[in-house]
Amino acid sequence: MAERRPAYVLLEDGAWFPGTAPIAFECTCAEVVFTTNLSGYQEVFTDPSYLGQIVVMTAPMIGNYGINPDDVESDRPRVAAVVLRELSVKPSNWRATGTLADWLATARVPIVADVDTRQLTRHIRSKGAMRGAVALGEQPSKQVRAALGASPSMDGLDLATRATIGAEYAEGPGDARHHIVAYDYGMKRNILRLFLKNGCRVTVVPAGTPASRIRELDPDGLFLSNGPGDPAAVHYAVTTLRELADGSLPIFGICLGHQLLGLALGGDTVKLPYGHRGGNHPVRDLATGQVLITSQNHGFAVRGDTGGVPGAKALQVTHLNLNDGTVEGVKHREYPIFAVQYHPEASPGPHDAQGHFEQFLQALDTQ
Repeated sequence: MAERRPAYVLLEDGAWFPGTAPIAFECTCAEVVFTTNLSGYQEVFTDPSYLGQIVVMTAPMIGNYGINPDDVESDRPRVAAVVLRELSVKPSNWRATGTLADWLATARVPIVADVDTRQLTRHIRSKGAMRGAVALGEQPSKQVRAALGASPSMDGLDLATRATIGAEYAEGPGDARHHIVAYDYGMKRNILRLFLKNGCRVTVVPAGTPASRIRELDPDGLFLSNGPGDPAAVHYAVTTLRELADGSLPIFGICLGHQLLGLALGGDTVKLPYGHRGGNHPVRDLATGQVLITSQNHGFAVRGDTGGVPGAKALQVTHLNLNDGTVEGVKHREYPIFAVQYHPEASPGPHDAQGHFEQFLQALDTQ
């Protein structure tokens, strides 16, 4: 690998953090967030929910087991840039087919290494997630500061249109146990894998698919996927889900799908100070008292508490985050409709919550 050149991370509040770049890149501006995942970096970087974000890895070394063609959640890296402390250039793993640096370079994803990620993470935690820029150089230039000032905020940004598929497709046998239609707002591959593993046929549709097309497909149930951006900006999906959430279909939502369902049924969403991103977030099931350790990746949440979701009388809060008390799950008081904010499919992360998939399939069995 060529000699590293100086680079830095600049935040919109003026704070900046020096580092080095193993590959040349153009100045890139996006929201800066951090994830506490200790492993699973390839799944993180290919998760469409990270689209349009500069991701800071809090683990001290990244890249030590290389990359492979299997541990991906979409067809390519989706992050805007990667910031880390130490970049491993000599991976050691029997499954590795290349290095992280080469893989990201091929995808034209900037890397800033040798950054004090502990200090950067603490800054974001205290000041909140904000816009930032990664660029080459000894210190921030006027041009980079100007580019950062002109970059869009995550608030009001519809990224589902960029993360979704271009055309409808189906996977699974025609005589499958159940036929599920899945809205792809930026869906991870492991979600599809789990449905197929459970004997389902899945028709995946673009984010803007109208309700009339869903009814034409005549599914047994409807799935709402994860995805990036501000849920309030995905107004077309909210309108469609309001029409579909009439009790005629069991509905299961994850992450952005959870937020869109909350909006469709009259609730509101709020931007979190620095989001939930990592594989160690504790969530309490209010019905059983059970605590689940969950994988999470979101910057917005449905507004509510144990008393319910304001404006959405039909929704009951089922799960709460034990760190900050935010809503992590809801269900319809009458219909077989429910959603969770976290990622039960994991990849990466713990599998404590994979039972939600079986819960959905049981709802299809009894429909």
